[in-house]
Amino acid sequence: MALDPTARETNYRDSIKKFFVDNIKVTSGIALLFDPNLATPRLIGHHNQNIDRWVAVNFGTLALGYMSEGILSVHCCTRKDNEGFRLAQLRDTVVGYLTDSTATDGMKRIPFYRSYADQAWTLLGALLVQSIDESQQLKTEDDTKYKILTVRLRFASKV
Repeated sequence: MALDPTARETNYRDSIKKFFVDNIKVTSGIALLFDPNLATPRLIGHHNQNIDRWVAVNFGTLALGYMSEGILSVHCCTRKDNEGFRLAQLRDTVVGYLTDSTATDGMKRIPFYRSYADQAWTLLGALLVQSIDESQQLKTEDDTKYKILTVRLRFASKV
């Protein structure tokens, strides 16, 4: 028996990747990674520009049910940022995309697609950003400053 599209991890991941690529990378021009480590992107970007801010999205637990729940860890990272002000700006940009001030509940709805490799994607519904928990400002040995946004998503599934 085939797994319902709303319960397929590939559709969940592809929808999240599309959302972050469209908003963080394309619209805001911020380097973006999907990596389980706090990896540094290639330090030289397009036109030989140094990359000194990036976002790394990590997929956490996924609990399937009638109302499924997925957890993302979104690492906002900066370099050459003595006081962490640019980190605060990056955090504000990311949180801005994950909230919706026009919705009465303030919760962002991320389009949830049935993804295909060889045809147009179809809309299944939405991934609701239920909560965003934020870490304190942290620092690595190489002076990268970062914050971790733990994002809780909820969505209807047939399992």
